[in-house]
Amino acid sequence: MGRVTTREAVLKLGGDAGRRSRDTLAAEEPLEIRVAGKQIAVTMRTPGDDFDLVAGYLVGEGVIREAHQIARMRFCGDSACSGPVGLGGEWSPDRIEAAHDTYNIVDVDLAPGTALPLWSLNRNTYTTSACGVCGKSSIEAVRANAHWSVETDPVQITPQILYSLPQTLRASQKLFSKTGGLHAAGLFASDGTLLCVREDVGRHNAVDKVIGWAVRDDRLPLRGHLLAVSGRASFELVQKTAAAGIPLLAAVSAPSSLAVELARESGMTLAGFVRGESANVYCGVERIASGE
Repeated sequence: MGRVTTREAVLKLGGDAGRRSRDTLAAEEPLEIRVAGKQIAVTMRTPGDDFDLVAGYLVGEGVIREAHQIARMRFCGDSACSGPVGLGGEWSPDRIEAAHDTYNIVDVDLAPGTALPLWSLNRNTYTTSACGVCGKSSIEAVRANAHWSVETDPVQITPQILYSLPQTLRASQKLFSKTGGLHAAGLFASDGTLLCVREDVGRHNAVDKVIGWAVRDDRLPLRGHLLAVSGRASFELVQKTAAAGIPLLAAVSAPSSLAVELARESGMTLAGFVRGESANVYCGVERIASGE
């Protein structure tokens, strides 16, 4: 279908008891990711920015780190692909949007010399909109995907910049304002300037779409940048952040214990409960100007 939202009939109760109306919902559809025709993952996502999602997913999986490592990406039907679209060459938003009307499969051809990790070849991963790490062959494999170390990244921000990230992100969540059902991820410069925002029913997909945008713009590694997410900070989001070379992750809600452990091991700064004029910084406090 390819629409980012749908309209559904609804019976409103409570203050509007008995009133029938139509509600705007976030669309959720499967996207099958193939490499050289082989399925490596299926994720439930909100259609849109699918090439960015796939590129970001491949970064998180440790497959690529630069745009030229993708020779081409194509939308496919059940058996046929719509034609090559080079990530590093021409790609037209009009062609991408037209393809969404029919296709929920993206097939990737990697450039010569770029190979999938051996462990990736032995699994098919189904990722839901709630959990993108489900089905990984091992935690050790997930930890090994970072191409760059963030430990020595010298970026430092003030608490005020940290506080501003969720507020700026929320103001840019256009689809959330319509549906109330989408997560968001935003990439920021060190001064708090928003560079890219993406929304999706899956928090991991929103992060992949942001990182894929950065791949396409030849920005990796994202040293000196900040990532903000609208929900909680899971192990997987920390892993994806580190894999893109981002030194700081800020979340509106709580982190998990494993997320804190991985962030600490990676040398990242991880902040949770960033709301209003408060935040909890779990590790990497040296990057916050007033950190103790």
